[in-house]
Amino acid sequence: MIEVGQHGAFSVNCVGVERRPFPLSFSVREAEGVWQVTAGAAQARELVDLLVAVADDAVVVLSLETNSYLDEHWHPLRPGLIAADLGVPCTVHPLGSWAAGTYELAEELLVMDRDHLPRFLDGSWSAYELALVDVPAGMSAEQLDELALVVGTAGIDEPILSRWEDSRFWFSGHDDCYVLLEARDRALPVAVLARLMALLAGSALAELTGVPSVRVPEPESWLPEQLIATAPHWIGALGEVTGDLVTIKLAALPARWRLAVAFPQRADLMATLDVHSGAWRIAPAQCAERGAVPLGS
Repeated sequence: MIEVGQHGAFSVNCVGVERRPFPLSFSVREAEGVWQVTAGAAQARELVDLLVAVADDAVVVLSLETNSYLDEHWHPLRPGLIAADLGVPCTVHPLGSWAAGTYELAEELLVMDRDHLPRFLDGSWSAYELALVDVPAGMSAEQLDELALVVGTAGIDEPILSRWEDSRFWFSGHDDCYVLLEARDRALPVAVLARLMALLAGSALAELTGVPSVRVPEPESWLPEQLIATAPHWIGALGEVTGDLVTIKLAALPARWRLAVAFPQRADLMATLDVHSGAWRIAPAQCAERGAVPLGS
């Protein structure tokens, strides 16, 4: 079970001038032994436990932009000052001015114990650009400089983990909504897709009931596994939402979803959460509408 509040990524983000509800989007591919995921919508704090579960001993905050912490000149505070205000123990590693303006890098890195990451991303503030990577404990200053060089010189769509063997995941969150993720273990993309489905369902139930938050079960791993085995690119939009059930209309796409891509007019599959039993089911859209037996349980 996870807790989903009224201010999660699905609740606060929308599409177009009509402010349509933001869809679930998920794309995955495997390259050079690394699983690359592009997904939405999720805030870093909504995925932090999944990252901690697979992380090595420490996590490096590579970049950070926020409007939640500003100085008297309305400039964002340095990451180290934000961590200090939150009471999160960490080591600050300065990179210097060469890193300014470099994609996915800040002028200083934060290195913290992985178990402190949930405290850092505690939901009391919002990061609209955030990049994280896990590392072994005891990284030297020279190794951190090398890591920064790898990240700063990586090509577009080039897996970071294919150039940096000491990490198990790399995470980049944009606008507190879009997620770019790399993982060595396929289980992490599977868990992220399951989490997105629960977040979407939970946001709908929170809006329906008007309560600050609701607790929602995540689909068992067979459901996202089945989706990934069927197609690499998916979009999902809310269907029927009542106090008894939440439906998500899922459509396979030829490529990953972008904002300029119109929502599909048809659904391939229908995922349904039974609110009372907590069970998730999935069936072909036409069969689900007719009440046919679902594909799994």
